[in-house]
Amino acid sequence: MDTAQADRLAAREHLRQHGWIARRSEAFHHLPPPALTHWLGEPAEEQAGADCAAPPLAGAGWTLLPLQGQGLGAGTAGGVDARWLDAADPAQRAQLFAGLPGPGEGEAAPFAWAHRALCRRGLRVHVAARPGHEDELVCLALRHQPHGPVEAPLLVLQLDPGVRVLLLETHERSSAGCRHAITQNLHAHIELAPGARLEHLRVIQPGAEDQLAHHIHARLASGAHYAQALVGQASAYHLQRNSIEQAGADSQARHAALLLAADGAQLDHQVYSRMEQGHTRSDVESLVLARGRARVVSNAHTRIAPGAGEASLRQRLSGVPLAGQPRLILRPHLEILHDNVQAAHGATWGALPEDALFYASQRGLSEAHARTLIIDGMARALLERGLPDSPLLAQWLDSGALAKAIGQVQQVDEGAA
Repeated sequence: MDTAQADRLAAREHLRQHGWIARRSEAFHHLPPPALTHWLGEPAEEQAGADCAAPPLAGAGWTLLPLQGQGLGAGTAGGVDARWLDAADPAQRAQLFAGLPGPGEGEAAPFAWAHRALCRRGLRVHVAARPGHEDELVCLALRHQPHGPVEAPLLVLQLDPGVRVLLLETHERSSAGCRHAITQNLHAHIELAPGARLEHLRVIQPGAEDQLAHHIHARLASGAHYAQALVGQASAYHLQRNSIEQAGADSQARHAALLLAADGAQLDHQVYSRMEQGHTRSDVESLVLARGRARVVSNAHTRIAPGAGEASLRQRLSGVPLAGQPRLILRPHLEILHDNVQAAHGATWGALPEDALFYASQRGLSEAHARTLIIDGMARALLERGLPDSPLLAQWLDSGALAKAIGQVQQVDEGAA
């Protein structure tokens, strides 16, 4: 029996019976996703996309390499076991999905069922501690490029107890290939064992007509630390949904998102944090820079369980309209079921501070130059709070990538100026 095919057919049957995401869904109320047929690749799912092929070394669309540079040491990848698996093969599919939770029945479950129905390839990465190298810092660069016009990639990342990893994950469209729009339903499962630490810089730069849905599922054991900095650009539809489960005591999770939206683009940013045990800490922050008729939602929801005494959490969502009349929706939300916690949340929306622009003009700077400097400073500060004292982030900032990303959103404003 072809169990892989049976699993895909069962997922399709579930979607047929239960339907797609309801219009009244709380999580997707402001930016409903495209119809189910887009995510299942109908009728184009079997198109190989000859002009949209992954490089030879990345059978799943993923390329994994040691990361080198100043402050990163020799770019070691010691203790790393990476396996590219074919989800169409029953044995490899079983290995790929081993230990992962089922799609479930939550608001985003239809995305998970669609992923099971379409998933063809995936990458499992296991980082183990090496005897005699307990203080080793593992530095990795993970790149994904589209493998076809409609796809459902899978990433599983597992860190053993005490392992420390710096990970740069990039999604960038190459001008030399994959010129057509893509639809991508990506799921990543991150498992941090006790005491493991992961610094995760994610840079997502889709094409203007792309439809993306990225789902990050992270589970933290006792004493684990997970810090993610996200730089995401809007597209025809772009969903970034993070589900962070702090299952162990003394775990810490940070999430900082820089969300960039040009005229007419859409981006839905969601962070759902569950603090299950005591002495845990959670920080969620976002900065939206948008112009024209862009639509951006930043939604943070944190739940502190009854047993999570002395938990500490902070949510800070902010947005700056650069030009035109973008629609920015900021939604911080706390669900606190314990009376011994520290919690703060807030949302701010508004133009750049006039006093900062005034002081910059007093120093001989043009308004356009002053705006660029202020925006760049705000973005840098946000990312540095997400990944404090990180050589990984410092290297990326020094490369000029941030200025380039912000410039793509500002270009119309600067041209008008």
